[in-house]
Amino acid sequence: MPDTSPPQSDRRPTLAEDVGFLAMKAGARSVAEANRRLAEIGLRVRPFAVLALACTGAPRTQKEIAEYLMLDPSQVVTLLDQLERDHLVRRIPDPSDRRARLVTATAVGQSTFERAHALTEAANDLTLTNLTPSERQTLLELLLKIV
Repeated sequence: MPDTSPPQSDRRPTLAEDVGFLAMKAGARSVAEANRRLAEIGLRVRPFAVLALACTGAPRTQKEIAEYLMLDPSQVVTLLDQLERDHLVRRIPDPSDRRARLVTATAVGQSTFERAHALTEAANDLTLTNLTPSERQTLLELLLKIV
């Protein structure tokens, strides 16, 4: 009986066709540019992300921040220690669970966040310079679906 299966190609996929690799590389480029700009005010992307969570929305616990950022809780403690030392955030007891700590931004933290946000927006503009506004919106929508 003759073989009716489709012919096998010897061609192997390249990294240029691997969505995970390309997403990681795009993320690395974005983070590198944001870190370069945030250095101007003594921040990096991870502490900025924690500060952003402290400045937007309701106060979150350290555990919630770790889960949202997909970081180990010990990493978040280290980041919060740094932000607290710089007087950008404070940890207060959670009234509904005295064992938990809520993270809130200080006034200095709020103003630092505003400046940092502008710097990261500029970094995003540079990273996404080859995309049209419509493509940027589509990319954002697709990333939100993924995460």
